[in-house]
Amino acid sequence: MEKLHVNLGENSYDIKFTDTFAALPDALREINAPKKLLLVTDTNVERLYANEVKTLLCDNGFDASVYAFKAGEEQKNMNEILGICAACIERGLDRKSMIVALGGGVVGDMAGFAAAIYMRGIDFVQVPTTLLSQSDSSVGGKTGVDFKDSKNILGAFHQPRLVYINVSTLKTLPPEQFVSGMGEVIKHGMIRDGAFFSYLEQNADSVKALRADTLISMDKINCSIKADVVMQDEKENGLRAILNFGHTIGHAVESAYDFKMTHGECVGIGMIGAAYIARKRGMMGGAALDRIESILRIYGFKTRVKLPEKEKVYSFMQNDKKKIAGKLKFVLPTCIGNVTQTTDVTRDEIYGALDYITERE
Repeated sequence: MEKLHVNLGENSYDIKFTDTFAALPDALREINAPKKLLLVTDTNVERLYANEVKTLLCDNGFDASVYAFKAGEEQKNMNEILGICAACIERGLDRKSMIVALGGGVVGDMAGFAAAIYMRGIDFVQVPTTLLSQSDSSVGGKTGVDFKDSKNILGAFHQPRLVYINVSTLKTLPPEQFVSGMGEVIKHGMIRDGAFFSYLEQNADSVKALRADTLISMDKINCSIKADVVMQDEKENGLRAILNFGHTIGHAVESAYDFKMTHGECVGIGMIGAAYIARKRGMMGGAALDRIESILRIYGFKTRVKLPEKEKVYSFMQNDKKKIAGKLKFVLPTCIGNVTQTTDVTRDEIYGALDYITERE
């Protein structure tokens, strides 16, 4: 089994990479997990994996039960968080008990947030089942829910005790969810590792064929990039904000589509928009923008979308929690593998980027 250590002092944890759930009980015993566990999942993952994982844990001496909420981004709200907390009370979880997040990014964010506030904080473990959660949201300790048309505006930093990645779950992903996950994977290459970006270009056939060895290799490199950033800036006071590349425009597009486009698809569109601004500023050449658009097309992304009027999309950006003193923070690329942060992007530049990513009739 491949392993990666995230060194955050007393909040440190391991990320384990495999293609089976079989080693999960041993992984939990290694961190001295308590007997009482609540598996939090959604109705899609419940049907696919919850019984398998619960049975595996119970057969290995754990007292595991399952709480599943209805699948979908629209469930990412405080009412569902209270539902998880109510399940914790009903199942008798105490301060030494543990939540296991079994599912995608929505499950991980919500289970982690519930763990952060239940009894002022209990431990939780991430068992991500989608590429988006395996590549991004399960690593770093960000938890949260959507509120008042703003994505992840309520939340907390709460690091997991363990991240257990079983890449075989990607075989049951709908194609659009695989595409969504690749948005974050490509983003990590863009912001920090040009060689990894090239790896993704050169190994696209193996990645899309879901070869376990390739996926484990890709996930480990990908998570090492994010982990390195998180280890330097756990609470997003500086460097970690580069992980938001593509998100300023991407989150606005996501809101404009009423969350009917996947998060990763919107990040892909946002990366193109940010790269366009960088190109227009002369920060990087047109060839780099072409490579960004090319790799997104290779992995099945739309590179242009139908958008409402620019004013509406721009208004969604004003709800962005990353604003500083009323100014939007943008992460702009200088080349493949390096980015910079700025708060001086003008409305005209944003409108120009929105024009560029808008699908023509």
